[in-house]
Amino acid sequence: MADALTGISRALREAPPDRVVEAADQAIRSVLGALGTAVFVADYRINGLWPVLDARQPQVAGQAVQSMVQRCFSSQQSVRGSEPQGRCRLYLPLTVWGERLGVLMVELPQAPSEEIVAAATDIAGEVAMALRAADRETDRYRRARRRERLSMAAELQWELLPGRGISHEAFQVAGQLEPAYTVSGDHFDWSLNDDRLTVTVLNGETIGLAAALLTAVTVNAMRNARRSGGGLVEQAELASDTVYYQHRGHRHVATVLLELDCTTGRVRAVDAGSPHLMRLRGGAVTRLVLEQQLPLGMFAETRYDLQEFDLDPGDRLFVVSDGVWGADPSGKEAYGQRAMARSMRATRLQPPSEAVGTVMRELQAFHADADLRDDAVVVCLDWHGGGDRADG
Repeated sequence: MADALTGISRALREAPPDRVVEAADQAIRSVLGALGTAVFVADYRINGLWPVLDARQPQVAGQAVQSMVQRCFSSQQSVRGSEPQGRCRLYLPLTVWGERLGVLMVELPQAPSEEIVAAATDIAGEVAMALRAADRETDRYRRARRRERLSMAAELQWELLPGRGISHEAFQVAGQLEPAYTVSGDHFDWSLNDDRLTVTVLNGETIGLAAALLTAVTVNAMRNARRSGGGLVEQAELASDTVYYQHRGHRHVATVLLELDCTTGRVRAVDAGSPHLMRLRGGAVTRLVLEQQLPLGMFAETRYDLQEFDLDPGDRLFVVSDGVWGADPSGKEAYGQRAMARSMRATRLQPPSEAVGTVMRELQAFHADADLRDDAVVVCLDWHGGGDRADG
């Protein structure tokens, strides 16, 4: 079976980027004796999973199939479904480094052995990696994800994102943007380097394409400093100077920059007029109040100071933009006053990838399912504890 997996990996590498699904189907049929396969990808709102191939095919169109696909995606565990004539369908998560892409369905002529399930799981990992790589070279999989046309601003924002989740033995993190198809300036970014996770969340200013362009400049300035070896202060200061000399103080960006030491749980932070930090510890939600400094780009040569706080193993940290915290539709009290904390407490048994969806769904319900009036970002970070790690 190891040789077969190597063959599948080779077939996926050699396939054109827009034909990865077909290459996977052919290889899985050959190696596992499968009757057929289907690949489902999550849409931008993560409200549904959609087949890359023709959605009218009987093997992917039924409600029972959709239910199993959603169950697999949510649980991130393989799921089996029995079919007539003793056939079996395996549903396997397509996930890369904690980012959930979708689900692979494999239809088999009979109930599989544990060896076949293990092999199918490994194959799903190879397919997920191939899809993630191919996504930059073809529009096919992005088209499958879209349930409506993205605005130009949203197109820029989704291209700028690092992904929607990342996992590590010491942490898990996930994020979500809304309104997914028209988001303008709110944004999140992260990068893992040498057991240090950097996370930034931005409250975009104004709306539309101008907001997206301002965010793109800000994020890329912070990335430029980070990739040149600069710490949080250097990242904030370069981004602030870049925005200021572009707009002379007429435009600015509220941002929080965080750096988690994955071995100790110590968090370093720069609060530049930032989004809001909430900690879920046990069953209690507490707001973490940092010393607010000037938003990026307000004045020339602004200098920033670091602050630090500690996470305990098992802590969950939420970072939310003003569109979440301050949402007050129809004259209600702001979502951040009480309703948001209730939704965060309700996530304590969910992984971050599900938790961000829960908070966003509750925000939508708070708006009585009307369109959000402001961009909204939720980022959820779990720190599991560093454990005993060898040097080097």
